[in-house]
Amino acid sequence: IQSAMRVSAPYDLELAYSRGMMAFLLFNPAPQGIVVIGLGGGSLPKFMRHYMTGVHVTVVEINPQVVAVARNQFYLQDDDEYLQVVVGDGTEYVRTHKAVCDVLMADAFDSGGTAPELCSQDYYDACAATLVYSGIFVANLWGSDRNFDTYMQRIERAFDGRVLMMPTGKPGNIIVFGFSREPGDMRWKILRDRARALQLRYHIDFLEFVERLTG
Repeated sequence: IQSAMRVSAPYDLELAYSRGMMAFLLFNPAPQGIVVIGLGGGSLPKFMRHYMTGVHVTVVEINPQVVAVARNQFYLQDDDEYLQVVVGDGTEYVRTHKAVCDVLMADAFDSGGTAPELCSQDYYDACAATLVYSGIFVANLWGSDRNFDTYMQRIERAFDGRVLMMPTGKPGNIIVFGFSREPGDMRWKILRDRARALQLRYHIDFLEFVERLTG
């Protein structure tokens, strides 16, 4: 299951991995610009547009039919000054956009899994360059993928080893965070305090995320 929605709460994050991707808020609780590669049912942009006032979200999706389904069946909001859905190639987007966002989220899968062009060293290097100086890269990877270690090594190379990962299930999705620079105060008490505040605001289990983070 790549996308799911509860009809009674269409803007909430139903799947555990999608909630896990929001753990970037532990390191930057007030981003201004977010780029999402891959739309699916639109869970992440829907949540951010609905709950994160004033944040500019750009989504890049290669398949216009996916955009139509997200809007017709999953309640994805129309484009406005805070949400823009671009039909285009995510690899081309990151290659041609430098230092344009605080957070870059990569959640692009097809029926065969991760496309090779979305896990190459060139792609991860371009993702790093798309971020501002203090930016955060967030990738959704599949833990049982036989190439998982290779992907991790490429992300670590792109971000000079400034990488954390967080499993969201066994052997399921693993969320990987790459940092353009060291992410600041990483003491557990500080992270837990941030998690409590974020949990009250967004009703997502951020305290559990802190316990799952590994270097």
